[in-house]
Amino acid sequence: MTRWMWLVKWLLAIPHYVVLAFLWVGFFVVTVIAFFAILFTGRYPRPLFDFNLGVLRWSARVHYYALTVAGTDRYPPFTLEDVPDYPFHLDLPHPDRLSRGLVLVKWWLLAIPHYVLVDLFVGSGWYGSGDEWNEAHYGFSLVGALTLIAVVALLFTAVYPRRLYDFLMGLVRWILRVAVYASLMTDRYPPFALDQGGEEPAAPAPGA
Repeated sequence: MTRWMWLVKWLLAIPHYVVLAFLWVGFFVVTVIAFFAILFTGRYPRPLFDFNLGVLRWSARVHYYALTVAGTDRYPPFTLEDVPDYPFHLDLPHPDRLSRGLVLVKWWLLAIPHYVLVDLFVGSGWYGSGDEWNEAHYGFSLVGALTLIAVVALLFTAVYPRRLYDFLMGLVRWILRVAVYASLMTDRYPPFALDQGGEEPAAPAPGA
């Protein structure tokens, strides 16, 4: 990773922000449709699931590149599909069946403890669809503060602190698991765990 690239990544990612603004409208609509599909059939239609997973993947790659973590200099691709050689991946199996009862409560009541914690991670001021990846950052953001520390260290030392990277990735995984659960894509309750370290490819790792 270059010392200074993080200074302009947020600007270079503007085309992604424009596309994602429309994709998240679609995400919200698809989630509403999926809610009723699960309620009446116990199934999340596969095309709808693949679309929403694609939107989460796209958003996560852009955040990993430009905003939260800023963990790679490789420009994110414009695609809903998984990109095997990109340094950030989000994989989620399509569920055969989902609980028709849980769909009524998991996205608001059961997820409240996680919403409180995620709000501490990313700052308050979420809007609209409840998308944790499109929040307005008002006040203190733990993820934002830690990312700033990491990129300033990168600027002066040419090394992205590994432990800080792992901690940030743990926070990002937590946020994504909550987003997946709240979006009705799984019945598995998100663990209260940072899950640091992981499977990111060695080549793009910070400081390499």
